Amino acid sequence: MATRLASRAEFRIAIVCALQREYNAVSLLVDEFWDKKGDPYGRASGDPYTYRTGRIGDISIVLVLLSDMGKAGAASAAASVRSSYPNLELVLLTGICGGMPRTNANEEILLGDVVLAGSVVQYDFGKQYPDGFQTNDTVKGNLSKPSKKVRNLLSVLETDPRREDFQRRIAAILQGLQHAGHPSQLAKYQFPGAALDKLYQSSYRHRHRVPADCSKCMDLHNTCEPSRTQTCDELGCDDAFLMPRNRKHNPESPAPYIFFGCIGSGDTVVKSGEDRDRIAKEHRLIAFEMEGAGVWDEISCIIIKGVCDYADSHKNKRWQDYAAATAASTMKALLALYPKADENRALASPHFLVPLGRNEGFVGRHSILDQLLQRIPPNTNKDDCQRTVIEGLGGVGKTQVALEAAYRVHHDHVDCSIFWASAVDIMSFENAYRNIGQKLGISGIDDDDADVKSLIKTALGNSSNSWLLVIDNADDIELVFGGRGSPGFAIYLPFSRNGSILLTTRNHKVAVRFDQRNIIALAQMNQTEAVNLLQCGLGNQRHDTESEGRLVDFLDNLPLAIRQASAYMAEMGMSAAKYLHHCHSSNKTLIQLLSKDFDDQGRYENIKNPIATTWLISFEHIARDSPTAARYLRFICFLAEKDIPLSLLPPAEDELEVDEAIGTLKAYAFIIPRGGESFDIHRLEKRKLTESITDVIQRLAITFPFPEHENREVWMKYLPHTHVISESPEYCTDKVAESKLLFNIAESYSQMAKYEEAEQMYRQALELNEKVLGREHPSTLDSMNNLGLVLGSQGKYEEAEQIHRQALELYEKVLGREHPSTLDSMNNLGLVLGSQGKYEEAEKMHRQALELKEKGKYEEAEQMHRQALELYEKVLGREHPSTLNSINNLGVVLGSQGKYEEAEQMHRQALELKEKVLGHEHPSRLASMNNLGLVLESQGKYEEAEQIHRQALEPYEEVLGREHPDTLNSINNLGLVLGSQGKYEEAEQIHRQALELYEKVLGREHPSTLNSINNLGVVLGSQGKYEEAEQMHRQALELYEKVLGREHPSTLNSINNLGLVLGSQGKYEEAEQMHRQALELYEKEGSGSSS
Repeated sequence: MATRLASRAEFRIAIVCALQREYNAVSLLVDEFWDKKGDPYGRASGDPYTYRTGRIGDISIVLVLLSDMGKAGAASAAASVRSSYPNLELVLLTGICGGMPRTNANEEILLGDVVLAGSVVQYDFGKQYPDGFQTNDTVKGNLSKPSKKVRNLLSVLETDPRREDFQRRIAAILQGLQHAGHPSQLAKYQFPGAALDKLYQSSYRHRHRVPADCSKCMDLHNTCEPSRTQTCDELGCDDAFLMPRNRKHNPESPAPYIFFGCIGSGDTVVKSGEDRDRIAKEHRLIAFEMEGAGVWDEISCIIIKGVCDYADSHKNKRWQDYAAATAASTMKALLALYPKADENRALASPHFLVPLGRNEGFVGRHSILDQLLQRIPPNTNKDDCQRTVIEGLGGVGKTQVALEAAYRVHHDHVDCSIFWASAVDIMSFENAYRNIGQKLGISGIDDDDADVKSLIKTALGNSSNSWLLVIDNADDIELVFGGRGSPGFAIYLPFSRNGSILLTTRNHKVAVRFDQRNIIALAQMNQTEAVNLLQCGLGNQRHDTESEGRLVDFLDNLPLAIRQASAYMAEMGMSAAKYLHHCHSSNKTLIQLLSKDFDDQGRYENIKNPIATTWLISFEHIARDSPTAARYLRFICFLAEKDIPLSLLPPAEDELEVDEAIGTLKAYAFIIPRGGESFDIHRLEKRKLTESITDVIQRLAITFPFPEHENREVWMKYLPHTHVISESPEYCTDKVAESKLLFNIAESYSQMAKYEEAEQMYRQALELNEKVLGREHPSTLDSMNNLGLVLGSQGKYEEAEQIHRQALELYEKVLGREHPSTLDSMNNLGLVLGSQGKYEEAEKMHRQALELKEKGKYEEAEQMHRQALELYEKVLGREHPSTLNSINNLGVVLGSQGKYEEAEQMHRQALELKEKVLGHEHPSRLASMNNLGLVLESQGKYEEAEQIHRQALEPYEEVLGREHPDTLNSINNLGLVLGSQGKYEEAEQIHRQALELYEKVLGREHPSTLNSINNLGVVLGSQGKYEEAEQMHRQALELYEKVLGREHPSTLNSINNLGLVLGSQGKYEEAEQMHRQALELYEKEGSGSSS
C-alpha cells in the first residue's frame, strides 16, 4: 500500500479527465483519497486548477478535471499540473471517444471497447493548399513520447496472451465499478445492450425522413438543428442501412476489447461517417477525441478512451457513461502493471560511492571533525533527516574535511550507505545522481528520458536503511534553489529519517537557506596545522621551520594554497625561503605561482586546482583589490568575447601596473590568454556600465587607426571589438571621439568591400557630425564625401551624385575652391557622373580639378630643395653642416605635403650625419631629433615618437637649460605625443610644466604660451575634465584674439576647440555659436585666399 507522500514534488502519475462523467467513473476506482479533510498539498502560485490526491492500489495519483474541452484547454491544464506537480513522469488521459468501426488490421470495434493510444495525430493542424489540406506529421514523430518504460509495457500488452489476461482483468474491475458508489448511480454504468450498438452506412445521415416534419432535411446536403438532438428511433432511421457486424456482444457477460493504435485529436467533434472514413484512412486512425494533442506536448502521456459512438451523426448518449467506465477500468488495470522500482531492496546492503580517494596527508581540523561526527551520522536525529553545512572561503579545505568525515563515518557505521555528488554545475550533479541510481540498480535509470533526480529522491526517501549524502561545492545559489524560471536541485534532495545530508559551500546565502541551524564555519588552519600540511607535501625534503612558518603565514594558512605551493616546491626542489622570495618579488610573480596547476588525487579530475582559479570572487572584491583590473573588466564588458588585443586596453601608469591587472584577471579566471598579445573572456558576467562607455569609445577612437593597407593587420584585429559603437550610444558624452571612430570603422568596411556596412557607418557619422559640429564643419564634409564614394561603389549612382554635389558646394564655401579636399570632391563627382554616362559634365569636373591642383606650391618647393641638396653635396660634401641643413629642410617640406615616409627617411639621414659630424648633444642634432619625432607622430608611430622626444628632452635640458625656448618646445612635443597615445594623465602633467615655463620665460601673451594653454585644454577635455578644459580654452581664445587677431588660423582653431568642449558638456547652443563663428571666419579666410 502506498503511504501518503510528503509533498507535491513526489507525485509521478496524474489522471486527467475532460468531462464530469469521465471524472466520476475514475473517482469510483480510487482506493483512498487523501484530501477528505482538506487539501494537504496546495498548488503552485497562479495555478487555477483544483486537484484530488490519493492512491489506486500502491500507486499515488493526482486527479484533475479540465475546465474546457479541446486541445487548448488540455494544454493549459497540463502546464498547470506540471507547475504544481513538477516531477510527474506520466499522464493517463482517461475518458470517451468516437471509434472507427474497424482497425487498420480489419478488427471490428464495438461500442464500449477501449482504445489505448501510443501516438496521436492533430488531424486539423496543418496547412491549407489550393489542392487540399495537409496536416503536419504525427505528434509521435514531432513531440514528446511515452518513456521507454511505458513503450515497453504497451508492446507487451499488445501480445495475444497478455492482451487476453489484460482484458479479463479489466472486466473484473468493471464489474466492481458497476457495483460501487450510490445505488441510484449504478444503472448508468451498466451495459446498454447489444441492440443499441448500431452502425449505419457512412453516407446514411441522421435527419428527418418525412417532408412534413422538416423541409430542410429533404436537401441531401443539409440537416436541421433539432434533428441533431433526436434519437434514431425518433427520426425513424432505417435499419436497412445498418452495416453487418461479425463480432457480437456477449449479452450475459459483456467485456470490452482493447485496441492499440493511433488516435486523432482535434478541436471539433467528428459527426460525419464520410469525413471519419476519409481522415482515418489518410492517417491510419482507429479513434477520434479532442484533448490528447494538448496534453501530449507537455507531459509524457497515454490516451485511454472508451468508444461511445462511431464518430458519425447517429450518436447514442446511453453509451457514454458505460464507455467512461470501461476506460476507467482499463486505466486501473494498466496502473497495476506499471513498473515500479524496488527502492527498499536497492539499499538492502550498504554502498560506498565516493569518487575521491582518502587524503593520506590530511592533517589537523580535529575540532571541526568532532563537530561533524556528532552531527552527520543518520542516527543522530531519529525524528528528522539530518542536514549539516560546511561553509568557508574557496581554498580553505571544505572538500577535504567533508571527505575525511565521510571515510570516518564509513569506518564507524558499516551499515550506512555513503554517496557523493559534486554540485559544481548541474551536469556534474545529474551525473553523480545517475551513478548512484546505477549503483543501486534502480529501474529506468538509464532511459533516455529518465527523470534521474526524481528517481534517486524517491529511492533514498523510501529507504528503510541509513544513508549519508554529501553535496560538494554547492556555491551557485540559483543552481541550488532555482531562479529565472528554473527549479534548483534542492527540491530533488531526499527526505528520510534514516538519512543525513552534508553540504559544502562558500556562499553564506546558500548555507543559511539550506539549514541555518547547523552551519559549521571552516576557517583557515592555525599555523601548526598549516606547517604540518606543508611539510607533509614536501616529503623528505630538508625543512626550514622558520621560513616554512613565514610562508604559510604569507599564504594566509589556506590549505589549497599550501598544497599548491608544496607541490611546486617538491617538483622544483625549491626551499620555502626561495619560494617566499618569489612571492615577495612582485605581484606578477605571485600570481604566476598561484596560477600553477598541480596534481592532487584528493580533488576532482576535471577541475583545475590552483588557488587563483578557486578564488572566483565578486566584481566588488576585484574593485577593492585592483582598481586597474576592475577598470579593465568594465572596459572588456563592451568588447567581443574572442581575441581581445592587449593594446586596446586603456593605458596605465606603467607596464608593471598593466601586467599586474591582467595577471589578476587571469588569476580569477575571467580571461583566457590566446598566446601573443591577446586574450578571450572566460565566463565574464557582463555588466553594461553606462558610465564607462565614453571611456571605451575614447580609447577605441585613439587606438583604432585610419585604415590603410600598411596597418591592415592592426585594424582588422580591432574591428570585431567596435560593436560598442552601436550599443547604447546615447550614453557616450564624447561625440567627437564617437564620430572619429564611426568614420574609421566605415572606412574599414569600405576597404573590405563590405559597402552596406560602410554606408550604415558613414550615415551615422554624417548624422552625428551635422548634429554636433554643424553641416559646414570639415569633418562633416569628409563624412559626406566618403558616403558618396561608398554609394557609388554599390551602384547607387543617383544618390551618390546628389551627395557629391552637396559636398562640393560646401567644400567650396567653407575651404575655398583651391583647397585639396575641394579638388578631391570635384574629382569624385566627376567619377560618379562618368559612371552614369554623363561624360561631358564629368570631363568638365576633372579638367577643373586638374587645373586647380597644378597651382599648388609644395611640389615646386620640394623641387627647389632637391636641387639645393644636390648642389650642396656636390660642392661642399655630404657631411657639411649646410648640406645637413638642406637634408633637414627637404624633410620638412616633404612632411608638409604628407610624404611622411620619405620625410622620415630624410630626417633619419640628417640625424645620423649630425651626430657623426656635430656630436650627440649639438643643438642642430637635437632639432633634427625633434623633427623626426614630429614626422613619426604624423604617421601614428606614437611609441617611437615618444621615445625620440624623451631622448631629445634630456640633452636639451643639459645643453640649453630647462628654460630655453627649444627645451620648452621639446617638453610641449612630448606632451602632444603622450596625448596622442591616450596617456592623458602624464600628458597633462607635461603640459602644465610647459605652460608654467612658457609664462615665466616668454610671457603670458607669447604665441608659444598660447599654444601651450590650448594644448593643456585639449588634454583636460580628453580626460573628461570639461570645466577646467573650458576655462583653458576661454583664456587661450581671449589671448589669441588680442595677440594674433580674430582671423588668425590659431584663433579659429581655439574657437573650434572651445565649441567642442562646450558640446561635450551639453552646452549645445553656445557650442553651436562657437562653431558658426569659426565657420564664418574660415569661409572669409578661404574666399580671401582664392581671390
